[in-house]
Amino acid sequence: MKGAARSLNPRLNLLQPYPFQKFSKILAPITPNPDYSQIRLSIGEPRHATPEFIQTALTGALDGLSSYPTTQGTIELRTSIAQWLARRYDLPEPDADRQVLPVNGTREALFAFAQTVVDDSQPDAMVVMPNPFYQIYEGAALLAGASPAFINLTPESGFALDTGSLSNRVWERTQLVYVCSPGNPTGHVMPMEEWEKLFELADEYGFVIASDECYSEIYFDEQAPPLGGLQAAHALGRKDYRNLAVFSSLSKRSNVPGMRSGFIAGDAELLEKFLLYRTYHGSAVNPAVQVASVAAWNDEAHVEENRRLYREKFSTVVPLLQEVTQASMPQAGFYLWLGTPIDDIEFARHLYQHYNVVVLPGSLLARDAHGSNPGRNRVRIALVAQPEECLEAAQRLQDCIGKL
Repeated sequence: MKGAARSLNPRLNLLQPYPFQKFSKILAPITPNPDYSQIRLSIGEPRHATPEFIQTALTGALDGLSSYPTTQGTIELRTSIAQWLARRYDLPEPDADRQVLPVNGTREALFAFAQTVVDDSQPDAMVVMPNPFYQIYEGAALLAGASPAFINLTPESGFALDTGSLSNRVWERTQLVYVCSPGNPTGHVMPMEEWEKLFELADEYGFVIASDECYSEIYFDEQAPPLGGLQAAHALGRKDYRNLAVFSSLSKRSNVPGMRSGFIAGDAELLEKFLLYRTYHGSAVNPAVQVASVAAWNDEAHVEENRRLYREKFSTVVPLLQEVTQASMPQAGFYLWLGTPIDDIEFARHLYQHYNVVVLPGSLLARDAHGSNPGRNRVRIALVAQPEECLEAAQRLQDCIGKL
């Protein structure tokens, strides 16, 4: 006799496979050209070497594994983050006890934050996000019981967040807005004007802003680092950072994606509720990782060297591609958001089959919204490999585009 049907959360059925899973299925029937070694530029995983001093700090703190870490993390880690924020953004040092919270990388925190903020008892709750976007935003909204609302990022607007593209009715229902600056995949950095408009809307409609800033330390002009959300808020007189939480990570900055170490900072009342939520689902940062993170946040020399490597790659790759197509430097980050001469999925398939280079079709990073998919006819190229590999990939791309 069969038992009763199992009951699962029906919202799970709303989730789509990750872009990489979708594309792997598309590529599965294809045999790539064996004359070329494979170069993978599809995943934004840093591949520069992890600095030795961070590894030493990590292994030297393994005795800490004998103790349970607290969800709030050590005061040493919170203080190092608060001091870094003050140095990086020329701010008064945030309150390490109330305005800073360590997290297990930005992915986990960005997802969990929506579960804290969204009130699904309110009818037709909405979460606004850029399009294309980091898919965690959409999944977080859906599992929190809200509907995603998309703002298309287009070249006509310079990939800016066009808040006027959404109706007042949408803003009235909005409880949370995700922004990403520097943007993934566009590389756009939100200027003060965009922040000012977004804060005005937050005041008018009462929503919370979650600012994903995990690419903030990869930029090309040492004299002009990207503007951050806390920095913009403080400059505009919002010194309590009301309705704002920023998320950042060591993964890209320090080449330690496997450490899963980041933070959330901002509105103390929001962080108090977020800490309560996190206490229940057991997401404390590993004690040894906390010690290594303190070392990483306290050092800038390795971050400057990291930027130098990315500058070297972009300065080599972009001119080569400009000989055959429109290719421009991003404002920050390590992605090229490149237009394609044919459909983006067909282009990526062709590139893989004939040149054994893997890039990610832009349409898989976006959703159809407002009559279009803003990722269509673009590919995301992550310049994360070593400089010689990136140069080789650019030469193959140049040949591929030239022949198409």
